Amino acid sequence: MNSQFIELGGSLFHYNRFGSGPNWIFCFHGYGESGESFALFEPYLGETHTLIAVDIPFHGKTKWNGPLLLEPILLIQFINSITGNTQSRVTFLAYSMGGRIALRLFELMPDRIESMVLVAPDGLHQNKWQWFTTKTVVGNWIFKNTMENPQWLFQLIKMARFLKLLNPSISKFVHYYLDDPKERAELYKIWTTTRRFRPSLAILKSLIKDHKVPLQLIFGKYDRIILTKRGTQFSKDLKELVKVFEINAGHQLLQKKYANIIANYF
Repeated sequence: MNSQFIELGGSLFHYNRFGSGPNWIFCFHGYGESGESFALFEPYLGETHTLIAVDIPFHGKTKWNGPLLLEPILLIQFINSITGNTQSRVTFLAYSMGGRIALRLFELMPDRIESMVLVAPDGLHQNKWQWFTTKTVVGNWIFKNTMENPQWLFQLIKMARFLKLLNPSISKFVHYYLDDPKERAELYKIWTTTRRFRPSLAILKSLIKDHKVPLQLIFGKYDRIILTKRGTQFSKDLKELVKVFEINAGHQLLQKKYANIIANYF
């Protein structure tokens, strides 16, 4: 593992480099994680690929000095800086939150993408709550105030569970990130900062067809956060290019015991 920094747009982006192969893989991690999450793929892909795993703002060692807005162009500049030119073709490997980051970047540079392997990816359905809380003034005000005073939300979750309208695993997931004031503040900053990474499903499908980019979608069979059905719905009419797979696991798929399985999709 090679840990490095690069200055872009007044901020200092940290990334890890794994392997030394001739083919580029750019990795985008999940919420609350970092580029180090992809170290487990080095034994399987390191001879044929060089993996570059950046820390998204407010994660890992990246020192974000800008406003609460990450423009996609900064990550494109990051990719160009690493590869040394604006023509090199690259592959994306992404997990969870990183999925919508990868998909949005694909929208902006489809001719540069060789293939994509997305693991339990966010971004394959339109999350109206995220859109409302990050793209509208009223929604962002409600979001910010809820993160500061979440009691009403906790009561709503409690009622939904009592009425069996909410899966217990979803309730557990929400409490994991919202019970602690510091975690709530981080959630607000991260969601707000990455609000420009909202891919259009219609545009994605069109670009995949036009550029013939293979997309592997890998889900956990027992995942209650990112559901396999999101992938099967998206893959309709794209069967030759978009493949959907399931692993007997939950949402936490970036683990050593699954690394070889995921690496085989490259």
